Amino acid sequence: GLITSSEIQGGVSVLRAEVPLATMFDYANELRSMTQGKGSFTMEFKAYKQVPKSIQEEVIIRRREQKEEKMAMAK
Repeated sequence: GLITSSEIQGGVSVLRAEVPLATMFDYANELRSMTQGKGSFTMEFKAYKQVPKSIQEEVIIRRREQKEEKMAMAK
């Protein structure tokens, strides 16, 4: 991702960033771990963009695994 701004508001650090959604799935847990449970975040849609090749490959692999698991459970 790309941090677009960083500031302190009332003693709290506020970071703004543009990040592919595919990289955010475990972010809540990571943030809690980094901040002893005090950190929070919000997300909003900005735009569709092509993700980097490495992330594309991870998403494709994960999706294939999910489909295979679903098919195996249906048998």
